[in-house]
Amino acid sequence: MKPLEPCVTLRVPATADYVDLVRLTLYGIASKLGFLYEDIEDMKVAVSEACNNAVLHAYDEAGHMEIRFRIAPDALTIVVKDEGRSFDVSSELQTVPPTRGKTIEQLEAGGLGLYLMQALMDEVDVLSGIGTEVVLTKRLARSEEMA
Repeated sequence: MKPLEPCVTLRVPATADYVDLVRLTLYGIASKLGFLYEDIEDMKVAVSEACNNAVLHAYDEAGHMEIRFRIAPDALTIVVKDEGRSFDVSSELQTVPPTRGKTIEQLEAGGLGLYLMQALMDEVDVLSGIGTEVVLTKRLARSEEMA
């Protein structure tokens, strides 16, 4: 029988006040696993984007988001799930204006979160249905000294 991967779960209100708690939890877990500082910072930005999407778009009224940190020997997977309004990921990606060749001032706010998550993480999956589930995976980079 395969051993169960360790998992840490947070269930918090889907408000901006709790995104920092998610980031702090991520920092603690990722540092304990030996992730490089730069990788931790990338993960913090990506998980913030995923949480902010739930905070801004999932609910008209109060709601919750569940964040699961799945710990594997060579990776950390962060799942951000809400039970609010869902969206079609493929049409969302098609409506994002191109960013190539634009300055930061020319970029429109909003709509870039998925691209940012994809740029910062090794794998990003978005599952829609009852709510939305964003699955972010970062593989553990081993330095030559640790190998």
